[in-house]
Amino acid sequence: LPSPIPWPLTQPATPDLLVSPSSQDGDLGSECPEDRGNWTGRLDFLLSCIGYCVGLGNVWRFPYRAYTNGGGAFLVPYFIMLAICGIPIFFMELSLGQFSSLGPLAVWKISPLFKGVGMGTILIVSLVAIYYNMIIAYVLFYLFASLTSDLPWQHCGNWWNTELCLDHHVIKAGNSTLPVNISNTVSPSEEYWSRYVLHIQGSSGIGDPGRIRWNLCLCLLLSWTIVYLCILKGVKSSGKVVYFTATFPYLILVMLLIRGVTLEGAWKGIQFYLTPQFDHLLSSKVWIEAALQIFYSLGVGFGGLLTFASYNTFHQNIYRDTFIVTLGNAITSILAGFAIFSVLGYMSQELGVPVNQVAKAGPGLAFVVYPQAMTMLPLSPFWSFLFFFMLLTLGLDSQFAFMETIVTAVTDEFPYYLRPKKASFSAAICIALFLMGLILTTEGGMYWLVLLDDYSAGFGLMVVVITTCLVVTRVYGMKRFCRDIQMMLGFKPGPYFRACWMVLSPATMMALLVYNIVKYQPSEYGNYCFPTWAEVLGILMGVLSCLMIPMGMVVAVLQEEGTLWERVQQASRPAMDWGPSLEENRTGVYVASLAGSQSPKPLMVHMRKYGGITSYENTAIEVDREMEEEDEEESM
Repeated sequence: LPSPIPWPLTQPATPDLLVSPSSQDGDLGSECPEDRGNWTGRLDFLLSCIGYCVGLGNVWRFPYRAYTNGGGAFLVPYFIMLAICGIPIFFMELSLGQFSSLGPLAVWKISPLFKGVGMGTILIVSLVAIYYNMIIAYVLFYLFASLTSDLPWQHCGNWWNTELCLDHHVIKAGNSTLPVNISNTVSPSEEYWSRYVLHIQGSSGIGDPGRIRWNLCLCLLLSWTIVYLCILKGVKSSGKVVYFTATFPYLILVMLLIRGVTLEGAWKGIQFYLTPQFDHLLSSKVWIEAALQIFYSLGVGFGGLLTFASYNTFHQNIYRDTFIVTLGNAITSILAGFAIFSVLGYMSQELGVPVNQVAKAGPGLAFVVYPQAMTMLPLSPFWSFLFFFMLLTLGLDSQFAFMETIVTAVTDEFPYYLRPKKASFSAAICIALFLMGLILTTEGGMYWLVLLDDYSAGFGLMVVVITTCLVVTRVYGMKRFCRDIQMMLGFKPGPYFRACWMVLSPATMMALLVYNIVKYQPSEYGNYCFPTWAEVLGILMGVLSCLMIPMGMVVAVLQEEGTLWERVQQASRPAMDWGPSLEENRTGVYVASLAGSQSPKPLMVHMRKYGGITSYENTAIEVDREMEEEDEEESM
């Protein structure tokens, strides 16, 4: 295949093919992917996508969701929802990004009327990035705390412990002689988390954040510094870091899995995790939970997939990559369930309580239950360090994607000003988000984190995905979109993808949205219920990202001329320069629509430059012929 490098700029000896001698190279340069950057290695894109999708949710959400929704039976709706919702929307996002080589804001040249969808995406990703890095800061805190011969959450008797504290060693040693009522006691790991790490007793609620916890603040600063250094040179640097952060968690997961299944009582946990309860499949809640897990686990709608794909070469096989990443993500979730529940089974046997009493989801699993289980193992600091190092690498590459999305979106909007200063702009974004996240490092910071987690990427994100799906299939047109994919990959998507994009995916997403609104429950953390003003603030977070869509429409309509309906029609059509970013890839309707374009037929340029016709050029000729035939039919 011909090289994707924009050769007229790198070989000025042949200016007659694409650029006339009078053209200014500088004018074209800022629009070229060479300046924008591309992945430098063959696996950069694939590993970045795997790292982005395989995150903390695979470890602390999926196993809990599976066991509460029918155990092994949950895998039935999980894989059905993956086929209906996950794979098609994943492929759509990758196709949009790769075809246009644009970020989540500039990609709306496809239909400028809906640019507000891109603005909504950036708002959601910014809010998520703030609290996601705080979770990474907690992980760093525990990682450093594990560098000791005796884990600090192993025993009671520390200054932060209360009289309710009771550790498992006491229970095990005196189980037959002491009349201990375990239900009224608290584990040392729970008190370490709430009373030492969070120091939550210093806050009376979300309205009273208390003082900043400086050790947490320094961990947050460190996590932002790590993220900045890894995205410093855009995908050129983060694309290399993911070779470690995307693969190393699998090594640790396998180690934890082997250690887990060899523990006494592990089978109890695994049985609890996988025993199928098929009666659950009759409940709509189980199907909704499966769709939600797919939706959040694959990270569709956050703009990360679109951003990563925009750095691909034009003919990268994203069809194959879609199946590798989505199925790999599902298998990882199931594997993580074995690693978690084998240890929980051992823990339940040690404590003499049922598995469902020790099983938790979210931060409760990562920072309370699993650390407690680690204290029961020989070499506990080693296993604790491994577990938190795995969480760190899982979290970091998801955070890289969030940051790359924000930076790429804004720099693509202002390429002349921001692309040369991308490193400085990335630093400014990191500093701004660090300062906004300082409230999360206070004694009441966990309340704010729960609020952000519950509302920032809730119904707003679903509205963004539904709108994207409808705009691409209804406004831009399914035929056009399939033709664009054919230009890139050499074939059109089959009936499965078309049926999902047209009906099944949007319908499922609509059902999810309605379910979320109907089954709305106010946020809570433990026994603490959030006040009304906090709920309103949370709802406003979600609504604001939705409001970006009509606001963007108003701006787009005002920029056009004519009657209101004419303006709407003009704004909904693709922009003049919409299409592949390199002129040599522009065929059919995309010919000569780039600024400064001198070539009537990029296809001829290919043939003069490389000689012969590739399979992609065959496709280009077919697409041109199809379009000419359709134009003739319409004129008749």
